[in-house]
Amino acid sequence: MVLIESVVPDSPCGSLDIQGGDKLISINGREISDVLDYRFFLCEKKLRLLIEKASGTRREFKIRKGEYDDIGLCFETYLMDRQMHCANKCIFCFIDQLPKGMRKSLYFKDDDSRMSFLFGNYVTLTNMTDRDVDRIIEMHISPVNISVHTMNPELRVKMMKNKRAGEVLSYIKRFADAGIKLNTQLVLCPGINDGKELEYSLKELGKMYPAVQSIAAVPVGLTCHRKDLYPLEAYTPEQAKAVIDIIEDFNIHFMWYNGERIAYPADEFYLKAGIDIPDADYYGDFAQLENGVGLWASLKDEFLRALEDDLLIEELSGSVPFDSNISVSLATGEAAFNLLQELVDELRKKWHNLNIIIYKIKNDFFGESITVAGLLTGRDMIAQLSGRELCGRLLIPSVSLKRDGDVMLDDTGLDELSRALKVPVIPVPNDGETLLRSILDI
Repeated sequence: MVLIESVVPDSPCGSLDIQGGDKLISINGREISDVLDYRFFLCEKKLRLLIEKASGTRREFKIRKGEYDDIGLCFETYLMDRQMHCANKCIFCFIDQLPKGMRKSLYFKDDDSRMSFLFGNYVTLTNMTDRDVDRIIEMHISPVNISVHTMNPELRVKMMKNKRAGEVLSYIKRFADAGIKLNTQLVLCPGINDGKELEYSLKELGKMYPAVQSIAAVPVGLTCHRKDLYPLEAYTPEQAKAVIDIIEDFNIHFMWYNGERIAYPADEFYLKAGIDIPDADYYGDFAQLENGVGLWASLKDEFLRALEDDLLIEELSGSVPFDSNISVSLATGEAAFNLLQELVDELRKKWHNLNIIIYKIKNDFFGESITVAGLLTGRDMIAQLSGRELCGRLLIPSVSLKRDGDVMLDDTGLDELSRALKVPVIPVPNDGETLLRSILDI
């Protein structure tokens, strides 16, 4: 059963004798324990709700509704339950590398399969039971995003320091056999789960195609706050190239038999190796953008397509003529600097009077090995941009903000950043046309 916090007045339940403080026991005879149960059984058009009143008496209410209509019950949390804490102690855990003094929520290690369903989070499966697996299969929740890291059970136990880490790999096969689509990721650590181990993991995951629809290989992120943690080293250019070569060899053979590519190195591997990032066609439907796979290619493709779209350019130039004087600054991480410079150079071929300055922000907060835009902090921006020419507006990557807010990792808000730098600060998503419009101030 789950506690009802409130009821929306003008809703199907709002007209019934259901109130905040009552408990939802079941829907159509199926017990409700959390959001997965609720969302799944709510899809039926005829509902019988068993409600326990605050007095302890139980009543049944009947509702007719559209398949996807809500019924107006509100709960204390979106999970209708406590969020599950990660039970692993991974040797590469990024949260263990955070400095002290950040907001409490950043230190919470999520490993909740329901978050995969709701927000696309990746889960390790070590918190799951056979019953959880059966429920996902019954509800056919798809896709499920899984942090695999290695398909070697013994190595997985060593890397994740959880005795269940190896045995729960069997859940991947159960999902695949049930037709559940799977996106998988491998956080690679030099000399540990790359090389021959990477080859093995790719081969084993490839056997479960087409259920396994993507495999992302991501380099371990190492901050400067690793005191007393497992000794790990960052990838060298040679090691990064070796990872790319292994994945490309796998893809060549896989595409020969299946006609499709499913394994992708993160953009960071190409940047570290000094190899050009593939074009957008390489990444198919960009299933692993959240893992930094294809971000460059996606942004570049969208931006250049927008510049080649005659109708769009006619619309934009109607608002901002080609001879307009445009002044704007952009701030990004070291990894994306060259790409933004390339895109701005293309933009200058149409709008000639551009005064655009791109600032490369060094990550002093987490350490120089962290170069991605998503881990930029406000204090680094303030320290490195104060007193610099900012051209009236400053565009920053929206991935450096919380998913549902306007605060950066170090709790610097957009208002605070704007006051410190004395310019409007505008977050821009990883979308080519939006970036173009933001530069032109449209």
